[in-house]
Amino acid sequence: MAAIQLTGAASTEPEDLWTALKWSKIQKHVLRFQMRIAKAEREGKRGRVKALQRLLTSSFSAKCMAVKRVTSNPGSKTSGIDGKVWRTNRQKMQGVCSLKRHGYKPQPLRRIYIPKKSGSSKDQRPISIPTIQDKVQQMLYLMALEPLVEERADPNAYGFRLKRSAHDAREQCFNALGKAYSATWILEGDIKSCFCKISHDYLLREIPMDKVILRKFLKSGIMEKGQFYPTTAGVGQGGSISAALAVMALSGLEKLLHSPIKNQRHREKINTISYADDFVVTAASKEILTDKVVPILTDALAKVGLELSPTKTKITHINDGFDFLGFNVRKYKNGKLLIKPAKANIKRFLRDLRDIIKKGVAWPTEQLIHALNSRLMGWTNYYRTSVSSKTFSKIDNVIFQVLMRMLCKRHARKGKKWIVRRYFTTYKGDHWRFHCMTKDKEGKKKPLYLKNASNTKIRRHIKIVSAATPFNPLYKDYFKQREQKRIRREATNNFTHSAGLKIIQPY
Repeated sequence: MAAIQLTGAASTEPEDLWTALKWSKIQKHVLRFQMRIAKAEREGKRGRVKALQRLLTSSFSAKCMAVKRVTSNPGSKTSGIDGKVWRTNRQKMQGVCSLKRHGYKPQPLRRIYIPKKSGSSKDQRPISIPTIQDKVQQMLYLMALEPLVEERADPNAYGFRLKRSAHDAREQCFNALGKAYSATWILEGDIKSCFCKISHDYLLREIPMDKVILRKFLKSGIMEKGQFYPTTAGVGQGGSISAALAVMALSGLEKLLHSPIKNQRHREKINTISYADDFVVTAASKEILTDKVVPILTDALAKVGLELSPTKTKITHINDGFDFLGFNVRKYKNGKLLIKPAKANIKRFLRDLRDIIKKGVAWPTEQLIHALNSRLMGWTNYYRTSVSSKTFSKIDNVIFQVLMRMLCKRHARKGKKWIVRRYFTTYKGDHWRFHCMTKDKEGKKKPLYLKNASNTKIRRHIKIVSAATPFNPLYKDYFKQREQKRIRREATNNFTHSAGLKIIQPY
């Protein structure tokens, strides 16, 4: 790319250079390179792919974009072993100039542990965090790898991929299981310690990127409690490129399971839906899963250094239902498939709300409403595409009961009638809306209401076309239309909740 044209007065200060960057041109330049890489991959020109990757990772635009993507991510506030983060424009511009291939040596990853969904203090997930410099370096090479990830990934793999989400995977479950003649048996698969056990030899042999840089990423080591540990397998979950490596390592499973003979495919009814290391495989009978699917999966994963988790992998009938990505998928007696929020996720969410209300007994009411609204907004938006009306009503009832107990504790010398008059009002037909008075930016008083989960409108999610990728020009208009619909939908949602509701957006 030609030298970036800077606007304004000439200056050599890094912060001025950063603010003068024209991001629209930089994004177009990077995307153009990525489209060319994807085209070369579709045409089977591996040599051209490597050449274009080298040009992209050495370009000034890609380096600027890598810094911007990392520093604008909430994870950029978490530092590595050096304790450094890039907040100022000067630091960001200096970071751009420091990116280089020759002489690059990554620092060890900082190991921390976070609790898993079980909530047990003993059941924790290891997270390995690179330094900010290494995150940006990984992001630079990730941009050159993303087109290949999209081209090589399985059509129905939805985790850690551009323009895809868990809702697409959920909708694919409905497509595969919703008909009367659909598959009736499901293999609930889970890969044991996926990110921690992926074979380095496999990645270095199969991943189409700079092998010298990839080896440095993989072999950087881990620093835990002042002790250095070498890394012989796995990829650090805190890295920018880790998810893409995992997606590429698991690509090809769908093709292995599907029979090339059309009539046999119709008889077996094998469908694969995956999201990262969680996946489901459908089949017409239990024997197909046990005799065909499980052996193929076991052999394919063994080549990558992975294995199925014996405790989390099980075979289920559709009438009994199964949980996937926080949803429960089950076909009921009338033969209708319903996808609802999973009971375990409902219990976990209600437990979190109870903890917030319990801690908020001494908070200002405005702070408590903001905290609850933020959680309610994020949770209901995730589940609004499923059969969730009854669940949302249940959540409202539980919140009301817990709030009443908390308020009675806060005002132990007051009666319930006084508490109701003080904290509850009528709003849009609801006679029990929790609220308080707050001040806007101009200092004027206005009411602040607690969001009702049951007011969230249920709407169906339109699944992405399985073969669509953002680096294929055939789908340019398709993604443009999807983005326009998303913007209109979000504008409608914001307008619906704006009347009297001051909500902190969770995204």
